Amino acid sequence: MLLYLTLGTNDLARAIRFYDPVMATLGYDRLRTEPVEVGYARVDDTRCRLWITEPFDGNPATFGNGTMLALDAPDRAAVDAFHREALGHGGTDEGAPGLRPYHAHFYACYVRDPDGNKLSAVCEKPE
Repeated sequence: MLLYLTLGTNDLARAIRFYDPVMATLGYDRLRTEPVEVGYARVDDTRCRLWITEPFDGNPATFGNGTMLALDAPDRAAVDAFHREALGHGGTDEGAPGLRPYHAHFYACYVRDPDGNKLSAVCEKPE
């Protein structure tokens, strides 16, 4: 359904220091680096599906109240690693890894990136 998603940043270098290790925990690599944006893709996909960008209108980037990007994790260990790397690279905790009440195998964590964008890594597989 989604072709790609963009998240705004006010400091691209800081965003790269955050997103490179965090996205790697889920099998994403930075494939594109431009002066005002970077693009991430899964290692088996040549198209960037997540872009971190300075706003094109020149105004400061802001995060949306009630918005969140949920990323599919291959296993629970990847969710744990995502959370750990996010906190270790300037992110803030919004919910430690664990099972959630959405269904029996919904294992997720929640963080905010250094710009305040809310992210989640989710594994829906049994252990």
